[in-house]
Amino acid sequence: MKKQTLLSFLCAGTLMVAAVTGLTGFADGENTSSEAGGYTLLSTAEVDAAEVKKTDGTITGVSDIVKEVMPAVVSITNKSVQEVRDLFSMYGMYGFGNGRTYTYESESRGSGIIIGQNEDELLICTNNHVVEGATELTVGFVDDAVYEAVVKGTDPENDLAVVCVKLSDLKDDTRDQIKVAQIGDSDDLLVGEQVVAIGNALGYGQSVTTGIVSALNRTIQADGYDNTKLIQTDAAINGGNSGGALLDMNGRVIGINSAKIKAAGVEGMGYAIPISYAKPVLEDLMNKKTRTETVEEEDRAYIGISGQSVTDEMSSLYGIPKGLFITEVAEDSPAEAAGLNKGDVITKFDGSGITSMEGLREILAYYAAGEDVKLTVSSAHDGEYVSEKVDVTLGALQDYRNE
Repeated sequence: MKKQTLLSFLCAGTLMVAAVTGLTGFADGENTSSEAGGYTLLSTAEVDAAEVKKTDGTITGVSDIVKEVMPAVVSITNKSVQEVRDLFSMYGMYGFGNGRTYTYESESRGSGIIIGQNEDELLICTNNHVVEGATELTVGFVDDAVYEAVVKGTDPENDLAVVCVKLSDLKDDTRDQIKVAQIGDSDDLLVGEQVVAIGNALGYGQSVTTGIVSALNRTIQADGYDNTKLIQTDAAINGGNSGGALLDMNGRVIGINSAKIKAAGVEGMGYAIPISYAKPVLEDLMNKKTRTETVEEEDRAYIGISGQSVTDEMSSLYGIPKGLFITEVAEDSPAEAAGLNKGDVITKFDGSGITSMEGLREILAYYAAGEDVKLTVSSAHDGEYVSEKVDVTLGALQDYRNE
């Protein structure tokens, strides 16, 4: 009998199989980029050598790492509303054949890593699948205090997200105990290096596992991982660990734990997104404006396109990048004015990944007419898709409805 393999994401809780652990690091006030108002992840080069605790790979060394980095690990709880088809309706049993559905509240748990702060917010990275569909988010810190959080930005195609907590909400005791993670360089990793994983395993609270880098540049078949070369590790990664981190033996984040293989006879095959790959995506999300309320109906924005999602089959057959494939550009619309064309693919809207018209409509609900946004658009040139940034001034939805 052929063995069945299951690729499992790591969020603990209803309908979410598993989640990965959080990571920690060292705070540094100099976390702004050379661009005005920009925020970047704290790299190893920006940390004085004396601040990095050297370890020897022994149990004592792991303990030292945990002591230093645990304050940068958080737990994330996601409450969402799930819709499920009625079992009898699904199969037309007992006269129920109308596709009846019902909804219920689901709760899942994952992990996150404190990666910085701006003037008003503490910034935390995690996986997109940890926060997807959330109607309510809370973050738990090392002092066991729990605070409300909001999603700042997501990139589904890379399974990454940034959430934030208002600094004004944090109690002094929490502020005194938390830290910002120190970011390492996953490009320098070697197979066989020892690593440490910290995260909210099974939603029970932070726990620690150790292992080695088993392999590099691994690929998996899952949404959000089409182009990602992952770190494989045998450090135990369980449900609740998603969004947390994989650390090197100097306590630096070198990966974001995200998935594992679950199958009979398979052990120790966990996967992490390399931090060097994730860093530019996270920095884009960190620098987005946090939007928590939809705009009034009369102020709603309009861009002027129709489109469809790029499926795995389309991407594989035609080399089209994942995103929103434009099937029509409305005449005299903001999209036309920005130079968008039928056949272009929008991959990001204001820094957040976009894959469907539904997703675009959800995002536009938070933007007012007249705002300037930057799109990442891929266009076909000589048989290849080339990505570029496009500035668009959003129009007023009400004006176009009245035409």
